[in-house]
Amino acid sequence: MSVKILIADDEKEIRNLLKLYLENESYEVIEAQDGITTLELITKQKPDLCLLDIMMPGLDGLQVMKKIREESNIPIIIISARTADAERILGLNLGADDYIPKPFNPLEVVARVKSQLRRFYDLGSAAAVTLKEELKVRDLVLDTESCMLTRNGEPVELTPVEFKIMELFMRSPGKVFTKQQIYEFAWGDDFIVADNNIMVSISKLRTKLDEEDPSKYIRTLRGLGYRMDK
Repeated sequence: MSVKILIADDEKEIRNLLKLYLENESYEVIEAQDGITTLELITKQKPDLCLLDIMMPGLDGLQVMKKIREESNIPIIIISARTADAERILGLNLGADDYIPKPFNPLEVVARVKSQLRRFYDLGSAAAVTLKEELKVRDLVLDTESCMLTRNGEPVELTPVEFKIMELFMRSPGKVFTKQQIYEFAWGDDFIVADNNIMVSISKLRTKLDEEDPSKYIRTLRGLGYRMDK
């Protein structure tokens, strides 16, 4: 059965460009040009991944994503002309798995689609066969079987990327990880250039762990990388 990708963007030229590259990789592509149609296709067609623009007529991409996340955890990659870090953080906080700014390289989009699909389905299949393991650091407990994180017994909702980052840190508390190591483990791709998504994901993760003291668990070591304190 082919993998189905939903492209939700009000610009036909962008949909055509992405469709060309995705179909060249043997993906089945469906399209939506507004928010309402996007939600209808999510329900009826059940795509495996959604490429989602923010600025669409009717419901914008952020509203659409919130509604998708009420019922589905499929990978969502935002593709948007809004490139400020605040916009990235908002998108990731609302449930996006990745954020690609416009203008984009379509080959990069295809690579990130492959990465998200690989991580999403590998994570799901791994959870089904892996023996139960709990990683504990201070008051944090990461259950690798259920892919759940708790803090003082209270659940902390994580995206697949955040889960992988926490797994990396909690397996080696006190160890400093470079951006390259974090990216290659969490995103599953080779690290070629600096990627703001690492910084944004770490920032979002810190806030989820402790809003009042975001640096309580994960420290930044300038010029070196990041470390989870023991």
